[in-house]
Amino acid sequence: WYEALEQGVREGKVPFALCHGQEMYAYMDGHPEFDALFSRAMDEVESLGGDSFAVAFDWSAFDRVIDVGGSKGAKSAAILRRNLHLRALVVDRPQVVAQARAWWSRQGEPSCKERIEFVEGDALTGPLPAADGARAAYLLSAVLHGFDDATCVEVLRQVVIAVGTTDAVIVLLELVMPEHNADLTSASFDMQMFMGTRGRERSLREWEAVFSQSGVVLVEAILLASFGRMLVLRRVTGHSVRG
Repeated sequence: WYEALEQGVREGKVPFALCHGQEMYAYMDGHPEFDALFSRAMDEVESLGGDSFAVAFDWSAFDRVIDVGGSKGAKSAAILRRNLHLRALVVDRPQVVAQARAWWSRQGEPSCKERIEFVEGDALTGPLPAADGARAAYLLSAVLHGFDDATCVEVLRQVVIAVGTTDAVIVLLELVMPEHNADLTSASFDMQMFMGTRGRERSLREWEAVFSQSGVVLVEAILLASFGRMLVLRRVTGHSVRG
């Protein structure tokens, strides 16, 4: 991809797609070995980030976590370990769900295994599993930074549809860029997004601009012990989105 970096900057195109002839996620769908490598890499990134997200937010106030784009459910499992009443439903691409089910059947943690389920779904086109009340929480961990603003809006609108008229919350785990003088970590993640996707890392102001078009409002931003933040959202009262 680095061979196409300059062309990508000049033309506003994704270097990975310029090099391989298709977007990265489409490429992964057709290359299982690369897809598996990517999944393992994401697991390593998760381990770097730690699991402060599991204690920085009061998950005990909920009964169900709907983990959108949750891969094999590592984030959900970290939450379930600390909240024995909770159940989780992980939504992801068909081949990711198949790999996750196989992994859990072999080595899933007994304390979580009976409380986590996997279902195929597409956050872009929906429908997503519906909330069954105010004690449901939608979790999107490092999902939206891989999309451009318009796609982020579409994903959040699908979540709003799933939330319906309930008071379910939406929790994003994302890096939040400083408004000025970006640090090396933020800049490196931002470059990775540019290399492989149409996404980007965003400042809090840029995130709020996305939220304002999506029918959600930011109610809390929780700074995590490692890096990134938890952005807690709620559906704007009276706002409706049709699928």
